[in-house]
Amino acid sequence: MASSVVTSFQPRSSFLGDRNVFKVTTKPIARVGFSSKTIECKESRIGKQPIAVPSNVTIALEGQDLKVKGPLGELALTYPREVELIKEDAGLLRVKKTVETRRANQMHGLFRTLTDNMVVGVSKGFEKKLILVGVGYRATVEGKELVLNLGFSHPVKMQIPDSLKVKVEENTRITVSGYDKSEIGQFAATVRKWRPPEPYKGKGVKYSDEIVRRKEGKAGKKK
Repeated sequence: MASSVVTSFQPRSSFLGDRNVFKVTTKPIARVGFSSKTIECKESRIGKQPIAVPSNVTIALEGQDLKVKGPLGELALTYPREVELIKEDAGLLRVKKTVETRRANQMHGLFRTLTDNMVVGVSKGFEKKLILVGVGYRATVEGKELVLNLGFSHPVKMQIPDSLKVKVEENTRITVSGYDKSEIGQFAATVRKWRPPEPYKGKGVKYSDEIVRRKEGKAGKKK
């Protein structure tokens, strides 16, 4: 342990003629040490959940490539090197991390959700509903096209993908269904993008479960 050093300083007073002694104590600065610890990433609560595979769904796993086939269709997915898919004897699927990194922790929950969406999609399917709000707004299905009248000078025509089914009820309610959840969401988002709901009167295309925050319009001039 380093000892302290005492230094004496004796200035001469110009008025009294005596000496005043000041003692200054100095101590050496101790070095600060840093200890490095390996922080282990926590396992994702979503990623560690098993995936139940129904009896009518066939799983084909080759390395990092997965193919899922069911009564509604077939889907494929390639896993990154940070995660791997394990098929258990009890008919369950589990997504495991191969390395302990931040990206692996992110991919863990993501690819578990994507895998579950594939299994549910080919066996039960998904659907997304939209509602048209506005005077004169209506939609119809003509062959493989969705025709929208949204207040433009011309009708909007959208090509319906082969893997999707679009149904229109009461000219204002659109239902998009299929086995690929991401494709359903993308098509529904594209339909909504043509006329997003505005906050004053709520006119536009919105999801059936969407809540549009309304704003108060400008008040008239007071007399």
